[in-house]
Amino acid sequence: MKVGIGQINATIGDFAGNVERLLKAYRQCVEAGADLVVTPELAIPGYPPRDMVYRSEFVEGNLQALRDLAAQTGAVPLITGFVDFSEQEAGAPFVNAAAVLQQGKIGQVVLKCLLPTYDVFDEARYFQPGNQCEPVEVAGVKMGITICEDIWSEDYLPSKLYVKNPPKALVEKGAQMILNLSASPYHQGKAEVREQMMDDLCRDLDVPLVYANAVGGNDQLVFDGHSAVIGKDGKVLKRLAGFEEAVEVVDLNGDEESVEDWPEPMEEVAQALTLGVRDYMRKCGFKKAVIGLSGGIDSALVAAIAARALGAENVLGVTMPSQFSSDGSVDDSVALADFLGIECQQIPIERVFEALKSEMAPVFGDREEDVTEENMQARIRGLMLMSISNKMGNLLLTTGNKSELAVGYCTIYGDMCGGLAVISDLPKTTVFELSRWLNRDEEVIPWNTINKPPSAELRPDQKDQDSLPEYDVLDGILERYVERQLSVAEIIADGFDGEVVKWVARAVDINEWKRFQAAPGIRVSSKAFGMGRRYPIAQRYVARP
Repeated sequence: MKVGIGQINATIGDFAGNVERLLKAYRQCVEAGADLVVTPELAIPGYPPRDMVYRSEFVEGNLQALRDLAAQTGAVPLITGFVDFSEQEAGAPFVNAAAVLQQGKIGQVVLKCLLPTYDVFDEARYFQPGNQCEPVEVAGVKMGITICEDIWSEDYLPSKLYVKNPPKALVEKGAQMILNLSASPYHQGKAEVREQMMDDLCRDLDVPLVYANAVGGNDQLVFDGHSAVIGKDGKVLKRLAGFEEAVEVVDLNGDEESVEDWPEPMEEVAQALTLGVRDYMRKCGFKKAVIGLSGGIDSALVAAIAARALGAENVLGVTMPSQFSSDGSVDDSVALADFLGIECQQIPIERVFEALKSEMAPVFGDREEDVTEENMQARIRGLMLMSISNKMGNLLLTTGNKSELAVGYCTIYGDMCGGLAVISDLPKTTVFELSRWLNRDEEVIPWNTINKPPSAELRPDQKDQDSLPEYDVLDGILERYVERQLSVAEIIADGFDGEVVKWVARAVDINEWKRFQAAPGIRVSSKAFGMGRRYPIAQRYVARP
């Protein structure tokens, strides 16, 4: 049997556009001799639709799109994902479904059985789980059609979440192969773990698996693709490209194909961020971006990613020096713009800053200058950048990293202004690592920017380490506290200084209000700030050793 996979980049709510992509992939597979074509989870409405499903015409619109798609199918079956209304009298109003489309009609429909409700997933809020695990005959073969979470075994989940084992039940009832329609979001290392999980499943059940994953960015999530066909011996027959649309036809009875090695970790992160920026811009209707260039490594990395995603001609950099800015900061910003080929404008803020201090003097009285004046500079820059965004229609990309956002080392309504936080899920140590990777063949980011001590340059001779622990220490603590959710005592037991750990934990906890107001950030870690981490703002819990 020859199976086609259409790894498409769906946009939430773009029914016509998604159907067009599905049809294009379907026809390519049919022309290449496919006996069956499989596409991702919820490919018609896009994933995750979240509360859009409650809009009065959204689900009906996706059902009409399903009918339109079915009408254009021929003898070769097409399996795709959609949202349907639940037939149950109680519980969630919808179901996450897959349909077999053939000869102009909608055939068998299968429901997702296991609904993830952890981390970034909230499917039980919307969907009723399917309670039947029955194979269906497609193209003369008994198929076990599953949807994303249905194939995840407890060995690869956060804990034992489910009683059912859909693949095992399907094989016990005669399924000769497993199909999986997926929308599995990316984080570092997940693709390899996911494929290992599928390898184990095939060997355990002695059946082949066809896995069709979504690709593309939708808000904070990036879907990496890497669809695959795996033989019953656990060998990967074909792995589709990562981070781009792809269409492939694989002969299950053919020889094992050559499979490329996984990319380097930093290459993978660069691909994810590039796709996330490109799709966020495109799907929100923006063509150009504006970025505040400080001469520091964070803004330089964001500019480099934006140039990769949008093209240098669509990126505007703005350097806004004050009396505290070093000559090197301006020079490094100009050099960066030259390396990337982006436009760079310079707008000094010193006169505006002095005027603002003068106007505020009657209110401030004889109080000494402090962090207030530092924040005023950041907010002046935020005002200027937002004004450019408004006037020119460029989306402002924020440049803060995860380390800063975690402990609140950022200015609300200042450097946090913007529509997308590109590197808000990258710890500072990863910012350095990724920047060096970008420079592996040629100087993309000025080496002076990478090598100089980080500084906000909001007061004379300021350095980040005046206010923060060394970044390797800070990031080690944050990885344990935020991502692995270890206690203060457990982190101290790992060898970190107790007072530093307590300070970091407290800083994380009391700055939830800032993160609540932050621009959406692109998720690349296993626990990002945003939709996958839900903490109260008003609370009095104190993490104790």
